[in-house]
Amino acid sequence: MFKAIYLTKENQQFSAELKTLDEAQLPQEGDVLARIEYSSLNYKDGLAITNKAPVVRKWPMVAGIDCAGVVESSANPEFKPGDTFAVTGCGLGELHWGGLAQKARLRSEWMVRLPAPLNTKRAMGIGTAGYTAMLCVLALEKHGLKPSDGEILVTGASGGVGSVAIALLHKLGYRVIASTGKLAEKDYLKSLGASEVLDRSIFSAAGGRPLQKERFAGVVDSVGSHTLANACAQTNYNGAVAACGLAQGMDFPATVAPFILRGITLYGIDSGLSTKSLRIEAWRRLACDLDMAKLDAMIQEIPLPQTFAAAAEIVAGRVRGRLVVNVNAG
Repeated sequence: MFKAIYLTKENQQFSAELKTLDEAQLPQEGDVLARIEYSSLNYKDGLAITNKAPVVRKWPMVAGIDCAGVVESSANPEFKPGDTFAVTGCGLGELHWGGLAQKARLRSEWMVRLPAPLNTKRAMGIGTAGYTAMLCVLALEKHGLKPSDGEILVTGASGGVGSVAIALLHKLGYRVIASTGKLAEKDYLKSLGASEVLDRSIFSAAGGRPLQKERFAGVVDSVGSHTLANACAQTNYNGAVAACGLAQGMDFPATVAPFILRGITLYGIDSGLSTKSLRIEAWRRLACDLDMAKLDAMIQEIPLPQTFAAAAEIVAGRVRGRLVVNVNAG
């Protein structure tokens, strides 16, 4: 028997509960049986658990788009009992039973063996948000951006993606400018490596000019909407913007001017279905390039029963850093 955050919808009636399930109820898809130690709470998890958006596409569902734990049995020789691993995305919590549970049956092609110095708690401190931040950094690097090219703007800076992006970029030598609606978190953001903290209203307001004064060599944006449009308008000639989120909205009220007059590039970042080779490389880089002390400082650990209250908080934008769920606590 194991505990899980269990979501159901019948006749349009939605339910989210902490439920005890039998291991025999686990879906049979997957070649690895795992004992989960930690999961994480991402914005998408908050939407699913509060039923604020149609995240879940198959019912009933165990919530949680991330998990990290220990292999109990495996039909794939790549993974052996006792191996520690992480899974982010890959349809967990949407099409496949997810990580906010004490047990999971997983497909080995989703799994990445954890490189040192990452343990299962730190892996979920990174989670989908931190993994996405790493993909954004890799996109900027692939574009050819170097620290000497200028400042990098990080929007939604106090959230999970933003926090990890700041820490990564700072360690890599970039000057990072953080945009946030929580100016009370200024000291926190500077402790992660932000050189300057700006009020998000500078970017989030509607009606910004299509081309604004150039400032940023690159951007990591998890906000979308007017924020993304204004960030593009302030990106330097031949700069790059990595877009990975929609906290302000899915719309993109911009013009083609920054793209055809300044030659900027907009990279769309999808972390859910990236190739295994990219996942392995991203986790390798996270283990090398993320300051573990800064990662530890951005983690807030909660027990499994607190997931419901925390889901409402993250959707309301009242969470700083990373929420890690100890699925065996509480």
